[in-house]
Amino acid sequence: MEDRITESSSNYNDLEKMSVGELLTNINREDKTVPLAIEKALSNIESLINCVVSKMENGGRLFYIGAGTSGRLGIVDASECPPTYGVPHGLVIGIIAGGDKAIRKAVEFAEDSETQGWKDLEEHNISEKDIVVGISASGTAPYVIEALKSCQQNGIATGCIACNPNSAMANFSDFPVAVVVGPEFVTGSTRMKAGTAQKLVLNMITTTTMVKLGRVKGNKMVDMQLSNNKLVDRGVRMIIEETGAERTTAEQLLSEHGSVRKAVEHFKNDSQSHS
Repeated sequence: MEDRITESSSNYNDLEKMSVGELLTNINREDKTVPLAIEKALSNIESLINCVVSKMENGGRLFYIGAGTSGRLGIVDASECPPTYGVPHGLVIGIIAGGDKAIRKAVEFAEDSETQGWKDLEEHNISEKDIVVGISASGTAPYVIEALKSCQQNGIATGCIACNPNSAMANFSDFPVAVVVGPEFVTGSTRMKAGTAQKLVLNMITTTTMVKLGRVKGNKMVDMQLSNNKLVDRGVRMIIEETGAERTTAEQLLSEHGSVRKAVEHFKNDSQSHS
């Protein structure tokens, strides 16, 4: 039997009588519990990530599928992988119930569809090479559950991120993750602690995966896209730190090669050939 902790009554009452300071103190007190809840789920998160890495090493993709806040968080995480790590846009894909318009505005009853989730995945030619991670705070969104169920029926690996233990979604996940953060400050407002927990786990999934795929060198994003002046400057400083080159040389290398990794490799190869 699933436990609907995400819907349970807040530990606080008479919120409207609290001062701004009291509201902030109490929200902050609740927020502090989130990383501790994640700590209890680390081994399950590790198992999920090991599968993601394995799939990607063999040409597969990572799909996030969710509804409402959970769907939006998946899309944010997916959309940040190409600029941060220089990977193709189709490597990590976020899908939300109700389609792209649901990113900005809630689409009524979209999460209740039992057939649309699988249809949305099929549009991306999903296959056994891929892995699909369902995201739902309650773990009860039919859109997500039925999508994962169809994945399993088609031999596709599945994971999930829920904030209730023993959720229906976990029943169709090969690698279930439950981060039980307890009742929300505003009863049932799972965009708060549950959303924070999901965001932190998503950060863990893609960051760890990209490190394991060689997209980080030392502690630097050597494949980041140089999409604004701040990032170009960061890239130049990374090259200087790695090679000891003069700033003008580093700027020229970055301009010529378009990535920190390639600029550093070229500099080192050049130095070796002249030594």
